[in-house]
Amino acid sequence: MPTLPSPLRLGVPPARLPGRVDTVVDQALADQRLVGAVVLVAKDGELIYRRAAGNSDREAGRAMNEDALFRLASVSKPIVSIAAMVLVAQGRLALDEGIERWLPDFRPCLPDGSMPSITARQLLSHTAGLGYRFFEADDNGPYARAGVSDGMDQSGITLAENLRRLASVPLLYPPGTTWGYSLAIDVLGAVIERVCGQSLDKAVQALVTGPLGMDDTAFVARDASRLAAAYVNGTPAPRRMRNVDVVSAFEGSVGIRYAPARVFDAEAFPSGGAGMVGSAGDFLRLLEALRQGGDPLLPSTLVKEMGSDQTGGLELPNAPGFGFGLGFSVLRDPVAAASPESPGTWRWGGAYGHAWFVDPARGLSVVAFTNTLYEGMSGRFVTDLRDAVYGTVPAEPRE
Repeated sequence: MPTLPSPLRLGVPPARLPGRVDTVVDQALADQRLVGAVVLVAKDGELIYRRAAGNSDREAGRAMNEDALFRLASVSKPIVSIAAMVLVAQGRLALDEGIERWLPDFRPCLPDGSMPSITARQLLSHTAGLGYRFFEADDNGPYARAGVSDGMDQSGITLAENLRRLASVPLLYPPGTTWGYSLAIDVLGAVIERVCGQSLDKAVQALVTGPLGMDDTAFVARDASRLAAAYVNGTPAPRRMRNVDVVSAFEGSVGIRYAPARVFDAEAFPSGGAGMVGSAGDFLRLLEALRQGGDPLLPSTLVKEMGSDQTGGLELPNAPGFGFGLGFSVLRDPVAAASPESPGTWRWGGAYGHAWFVDPARGLSVVAFTNTLYEGMSGRFVTDLRDAVYGTVPAEPRE
């Protein structure tokens, strides 16, 4: 077994936890909804469940290992968001100051031609007026015509060029008035670069992954032998992802453009919203650092700010009961969400097949990295895993 992710201790799980979670994992594998997965569950700082299951590379017959590396997709977002919050803690970045101070050339306009200011808070909370190319209905959408990259293809352009293209498209709404999932964290990555005077990969290493000892997490895969292959759900079984692939994530959308080899391309621009690689253990280490108050990265006041709904009560599309904080969603109403999670639970995922959540009230952190999209991000497996965890963890919030 690999080393436990600090600051976790090895704990004794509730009697039924392994059985219930194992059943969920085994069923997903038997149904061929997943090819492989790594699942970690921590309670009050103790690791009470850990399992690697299925195959990391089905065609090669390679079993999944707990230290497997995964393409993170949007799991990159909280990592880069935390890097920005470290700069806020250091007094080097202000949440409510216009980012034109750092990116004077990034000034997208509204359809009427006016040029509003965009703040770091709006980028972090996805209320900045931006969008994603993969949400467009076809290849004639404005982002597609401008050649905007969503950060998971091999576009061959720089981050600066992608922001130039992004800024050429009108904003979808006045910043701060609506919530819309977007390339905001890629823009935030460019802000971090300017504040730090170094590339985003180096800045994130200095601000987040280095201090926490997240040695597996970076913008380029360092050990190809540990990297899980990527698969796409299909019938009767998931298919291996092609070298260049487009997979629709939402009905009526053109889909996400994937290039799984991007993870080896040191010349690909560092996408703050989708471009990293890492392990489940590394990410659990990050979540636990936040859940336990933020040390050594952030003061608890900024962790609380990250976990506070920033939307002013706006509804997230297809996510009743959820708001959005600074880097991840925040559960406002468990009844509306039909969820056993506590109010204030943090949650998000990644398009390559990942899901995670932190329930601060119950001292829970759960990471499930899979190599199968989109089942591992938004399929039955995610809900079944959540319910299995809550079926065995005491319902009473901690004092």
